[in-house]
Amino acid sequence: MIAVRRALLSVSDKTGIEELGRALAEMGVEILSTGGTARALAGAGVPIRGVSDVTRFPEMLDGRVKTLHPAIHGGILARRDSAEHMSVLKAHGIGPIDLVCVNLYPFARAIANPDVTPEDAIENIDIGGPAMVRSAAKNHDFVAVVVDPADYAAVLDELRANRGCTTLPARRRLAARAFAHTARYDSMVAAYFSERLAPGESFPPELTLGFARAQECRYGENPHQMAAFYRSPEAHEPSVSTARQIHGKELSFNNISDIDAALELVKELEEGPAAVVVKHANPCGAAVGGTLAEAFGRARAGDPVSAFGGILALNRPVDAATADAITGRNMFFEAVIAPGFQSDALPILTARKKWGANLRLLEVGPLEGWRALASGRDARTVVGGLLVQDRDLRDVTREELRVATERAPTEEEMARLLFAWRVVRHVKSNAIVLARRLRLVGVGAGQMNRVQSVRIAVEHARDEARGSVLASDAFFPFPDGPRVAIEAGVTAMIQPGGSVKDAETIEVCNQAGVAMVFTGLRHFRH
Repeated sequence: MIAVRRALLSVSDKTGIEELGRALAEMGVEILSTGGTARALAGAGVPIRGVSDVTRFPEMLDGRVKTLHPAIHGGILARRDSAEHMSVLKAHGIGPIDLVCVNLYPFARAIANPDVTPEDAIENIDIGGPAMVRSAAKNHDFVAVVVDPADYAAVLDELRANRGCTTLPARRRLAARAFAHTARYDSMVAAYFSERLAPGESFPPELTLGFARAQECRYGENPHQMAAFYRSPEAHEPSVSTARQIHGKELSFNNISDIDAALELVKELEEGPAAVVVKHANPCGAAVGGTLAEAFGRARAGDPVSAFGGILALNRPVDAATADAITGRNMFFEAVIAPGFQSDALPILTARKKWGANLRLLEVGPLEGWRALASGRDARTVVGGLLVQDRDLRDVTREELRVATERAPTEEEMARLLFAWRVVRHVKSNAIVLARRLRLVGVGAGQMNRVQSVRIAVEHARDEARGSVLASDAFFPFPDGPRVAIEAGVTAMIQPGGSVKDAETIEVCNQAGVAMVFTGLRHFRH
């Protein structure tokens, strides 16, 4: 065990620092401090010694240079079991530092401001802080390092339990957190400036990612897999990562994945109040209605069997009428995410049903303007690597569509086709959706051939296939898929086009009087 006789406290986040300083002082620890931290501690009556008194140099260059000095780093980095190290400290009058409590300039908060300038961002890059943190973490055999105010209480408990000493297991645990802390900080700086200092380089040769753990999950996709959810500091758009859980038991790995899928689709349904139900990463219900309650009812009606136990996303605050509908007979949802929940809706959702106590409710805030806040990258892992791409946010307008058949869609069909087109890009490929009156009625997802996806969508829709429209996420390689859809009563189709068999597919549609438009844009989702 190592006795803590001297500590250095220098923090940007002052949360809990006065209480920590006071407790250390009561234990007889000499406290070194800088700038604002020194003023906060002194103002709280905590005796401190300024770092400039130790280094015999004033803080200079607008505070850029304070702790970058051998009197500080020598005291942190010296190995206590090295006679040579200790003799060097003695020769230069340097005292060992046993505890370093540092957190870094708020770079993430600075760049979150849409009006931040490059100069402001640069001034929020910490230099001395990471140097002290890494020095202390490197020398964790003898020095304890604390970077998170949430750890102050545990550190004080450690000192009280061990007569003012820290144990090696505790120092190792704190060092691991410190290394992760500086790595994440550096990754934020690198990501921010790679976009601005090398704007023509879409994908840098080295990719650094910095995520903070939001929660541990009970398990992963299956009970034998461990899992956790990490949040990006650059996430500002309404999303599962920025949502606030206001009720219910802990989110699971699969919950988080499906909530993300449901919310990302409902954000696109901007024609009016909309609802989306997702089951196992695919939408099984999606609809727009005159009211939110109507939209929910229409979405659930698309596949009531699959909707049971699914995830529900809504694009308007939940009112009492919608809450009544959600908690109706034979209803059960794992989670509901929405911009908000009205006060008279919450008791209905949380108390009426037996499962209400466990129902997860997430509040994500207003969805308007989400595209302006959307981050531009999507990433997924493969064994030993990471695939990174632009997010699939590209949409098509009516003006960009090309009518491929003799008959053009009616205005009503065109509205349905554009609705179906937005839905289909959220379905696993090969993807086919059928829609009627801004409501999903059939889904064929994740099949190895496209005609099978059409068959599944038609079977799913049953009688509602007649008079519906169809969206395909990629072109039809053969006319067999359209034939199946036409036989089921589909009246119009939307697809990218571009197959060598397009002429045959167009001819099949012309013979049946079915309208078909080409987008020139594919939406594979694997």
